[in-house]
Amino acid sequence: MTSTEISTGTERPGDVLDDLTWWTRPVEERDALFARLRAEDPRPYVLERDLGGAPRGGGFWALTTYDDVWDVSRRPDDFCSGQGTTIFDQPASLREYRGSIIDMDNPEHQRLRRIVSRGFTTKSLDRLHTDVEQSARDIIGAVATRGGCDFVTDIAALLPLRIVNVMMGIPQRYEQFIFDQTNIVLGASDPEYVPDQTPRAVATAVWKAGEALSDLLRELAAERIAEPKDDLITTLVTAQGERLTPEELARFFILLVGAGNETTRNALSHGLLALTQFPEQRALWQGDPDTHTIAAVDEVVRWASPVLYMRRTVTRDGVRLGEQEFREGDKVVLWYRSANQDESRFPDPTRFDVTRDHGAHVAFGAPGPHHCLGANLARLELSVAFRTLFELLPDIRAVGEPQFLRSNFLHGVKHLRAEFTPQEVTA
Repeated sequence: MTSTEISTGTERPGDVLDDLTWWTRPVEERDALFARLRAEDPRPYVLERDLGGAPRGGGFWALTTYDDVWDVSRRPDDFCSGQGTTIFDQPASLREYRGSIIDMDNPEHQRLRRIVSRGFTTKSLDRLHTDVEQSARDIIGAVATRGGCDFVTDIAALLPLRIVNVMMGIPQRYEQFIFDQTNIVLGASDPEYVPDQTPRAVATAVWKAGEALSDLLRELAAERIAEPKDDLITTLVTAQGERLTPEELARFFILLVGAGNETTRNALSHGLLALTQFPEQRALWQGDPDTHTIAAVDEVVRWASPVLYMRRTVTRDGVRLGEQEFREGDKVVLWYRSANQDESRFPDPTRFDVTRDHGAHVAFGAPGPHHCLGANLARLELSVAFRTLFELLPDIRAVGEPQFLRSNFLHGVKHLRAEFTPQEVTA
């Protein structure tokens, strides 16, 4: 069956997947729908909707099983990224202007990934460990005497943002500015960040925020070219041989503070929810962090699935996935959230279990050219953050309901109240 053979007259359960308001519903409701789809209709054709929830024409195939997501990710020649990685189609000129390595195919993708990977080597991350530990102590220590905080804005959002700035060599005075602009770029579908939700206003807000970030990075790139320093900006724009242009650096930075910051930010927030909802697992991890942290961090990421999906586009007629045949231009959406809860791969998948043999979850993407370059950085940040929380705020817990981002791309938590026994923390 192909997209042209789908009737648009009857709404099916999967059609809510492109309804942004539905994504603010309780997590249990959303997970129940994915479980139903995996069992009854694992590759539904979903009608696309505008920001207000009305059908706007077109659609995509939603891939909900672990095996389908895994298979498509390993076949970039059949399912490409260069035509866009979000459901909504951007004009080619805008993709080229704002494009990053996640929206590219080879050979451009190989070239840029080869350059930026210099900042994510084992040696680079080992050098960063002390900075991560100090940043975690500083950020958590700053709220420790209060007895409560907004865990997202006071802790979870600040740690990965600060680490990215340290890596890049961006002065801390720009931290709030970058925080505000990335909230707009990645949370544009949420009225808290872009109050005017008309398409033109949203597009304008995203463009302005992206330009503001790009201007900052172009300025810093020019400074490093004139006066190199020991930071990632210098490495990327002044290296012998292949290097990034200032414009490419700006695009990479938006990806890094976006994808990198949001993944860790939301994994931390969902992790606190998991520790609160599953106290026996918290006791196990907190009681022996040396034994459990490595597996527990991957379980946090699987359970949270901070990036809900990535899109691919079929490159030619006749591409097959199992028994299904696609046509050139068909859009397929890889629902990582559903794949990470596939019962055939993860028994009792909605349960948070720090002893789970998680195998290969797809929260960082499945194998293939677009597997998350910053996966080990995220693991480092999460490991240090939770160990520091256990040390400094041992009884921290989530209170009340989280406020979810209005988005079907990021499993975002905007606000989460946390309470704890006040502590005095020494520097």
